[in-house]
Amino acid sequence: MGTPARADAGAEAARLRARRAGAQLLDRPAGLGAEDVVRHVLAVQAQDLRAARLAVRARATAARARDVDRALTESRSLVVGWLARGTLHLVAREDYAWLFGLTARGRLAGNARRLRQEGVSSAAAERAVAVVERALAAAGPLTRRELGERLESAGVPTQGQALVHLLALAAFRAVCVLGPVRDGAQAFALAREWLGAQPRSDLTGDARDRALAELARRYLIGHGPATAADLAGWSGLALGEARAGVEAIARELVEVGDGLVDLARRPAAPEPVAPRLLGAFDPWLLGWKDRGFAVAAEFARRVHPGGGMLRAVATDDAVAVGTWTARRAGGRLSVALEPFEPLAPELQAALGEDAADVARFEGLAGGRGVRQSSLPRPRPPP
Repeated sequence: MGTPARADAGAEAARLRARRAGAQLLDRPAGLGAEDVVRHVLAVQAQDLRAARLAVRARATAARARDVDRALTESRSLVVGWLARGTLHLVAREDYAWLFGLTARGRLAGNARRLRQEGVSSAAAERAVAVVERALAAAGPLTRRELGERLESAGVPTQGQALVHLLALAAFRAVCVLGPVRDGAQAFALAREWLGAQPRSDLTGDARDRALAELARRYLIGHGPATAADLAGWSGLALGEARAGVEAIARELVEVGDGLVDLARRPAAPEPVAPRLLGAFDPWLLGWKDRGFAVAAEFARRVHPGGGMLRAVATDDAVAVGTWTARRAGGRLSVALEPFEPLAPELQAALGEDAADVARFEGLAGGRGVRQSSLPRPRPPP
């Protein structure tokens, strides 16, 4: 039988989880499209575009994968770039410039170090940026492979991880962004043409202060309650800048205990969130320094095994209960679930229904079931 203190701590964790689940749209409010979700969350990690699409799916009942691709390709209302933490993120086009201005400058030193490790000299790196700019200006959007071929023809090393870091350098220099989807892959586009203006990478003074305040406000819309340290970890900015942003909007905030702050105007927390299949790198597991409210400590390594990986998870009331993988073949989707502990039949059935929704979202056929590919061994009696 648990102690009162432990029960109180559990109840507090549940309240925090409910508030954050509402901020993250995990209750799937009606009427949201792909762009609505991305603007609300602010930035969705997108080094795996399929995973970024699934993050939209988990929050918008009517959206489909093709809606994300159309927004990237046709309306240009969404765009991908190296932003928070120097990692690829999907954002609304109107948010790209100020996020870029806050984050790009701090990534150049790390990028130069990585290029040296890959055997690319500073002269070769400068040549690469010029090649990328000329190629995109002349030919329009080009894929990573197409740009790699042009760099190789110019004598720029592209082996190993050199190519991705060279393209990131071109992005940090405001030359390119990731835009249209072609044959399932994103192509790079000239930033000044795709965005309508070339973004600045050196926001300073009052412009930077205003951007930090906007960052704090928008981060809390999709992640509150949180701390300045959470914001710093999520954005990759220095803790001092994160604190400055939070302090700039102090009149809009309320303290909720343990150093957490939230927007004063926050809708009521949702009822228990329905079982859900969240994709890899979902914002639910990336938005805060401590993920203990969503993943029990004893299962943390199964979700985050290291090496920058963050696995797709199955959740029950926004708590991770297992990981999952999907196989797509012959126009069909099949989902294999690896639960942390045996699941109740009704929970497995609910996850099966969500798997069918993943199939709908991706335009595939799929049954209303999930296969438990790995069950844990039964625990010995106490």
